[in-house]
Amino acid sequence: MHHGAPEFEFMGLWFNGANILMITIASLVVFLIAVLSTRRLAMKPTGMQNFLEWVLDFVKGIINSTMDWKEGGRFHVLGLTLIMYVFVSNMLGLPFSIVIDEKLWWKSPTADPVITLTLACLVVGLSHFYGVKLKGAKGYGEGFFQPMKFLFPLKIIEEFANTLTLGLRLYGNIYAGELLLSLLAAGLAHQGIAGMIAAIPLTLVWQGFSVFVGSIQAYIFTMLTMVYLSHKVSHDH
Repeated sequence: MHHGAPEFEFMGLWFNGANILMITIASLVVFLIAVLSTRRLAMKPTGMQNFLEWVLDFVKGIINSTMDWKEGGRFHVLGLTLIMYVFVSNMLGLPFSIVIDEKLWWKSPTADPVITLTLACLVVGLSHFYGVKLKGAKGYGEGFFQPMKFLFPLKIIEEFANTLTLGLRLYGNIYAGELLLSLLAAGLAHQGIAGMIAAIPLTLVWQGFSVFVGSIQAYIFTMLTMVYLSHKVSHDH
């Protein structure tokens, strides 16, 4: 349960080898899904193409629920990438974990706060970028003083709070799920045959629940991303 991280130094900076490995694997899995889904496009989609088009429609529904499609359509691919990447990342650590020399190498990358807070910073930073790009620096800046000027400090605090809650919500849910799975696995290892038999159904039930939680968290992360973007680019906010 309390395994260290496989860290290494490069040019005076320390890196977590497990994080690099897992975010690379998650990226490759999403890329592979995209390639397989678009390899043989057909007018009547089947198989992987049908799945990807369903996800596209699902993301389009998320965008339409937060902003006008004329403004939000440009974020369609971003939403697709986020929901696929976060979902795959959430699932990677559920089947098993790999520990080598007391170092945890295989886990869900989103079970690390560094990864989730980095994603949150990228999303919030992107919302500011598009706010300036689509409204101009003046129009974007005026949004911090509306509807009343004295709310400006609160809006600054809100930006930091949004970043923290977006990242920590995802981390907390995924980490808690994997922690309980590791506790159940430890129970299997230290109990007799009867204990193992009793713990197996509990492990399967919790894994199923963790799949549900991971799916919901991918949806929530994508939804909140579109909400933050809509607040910056929509003229009615």
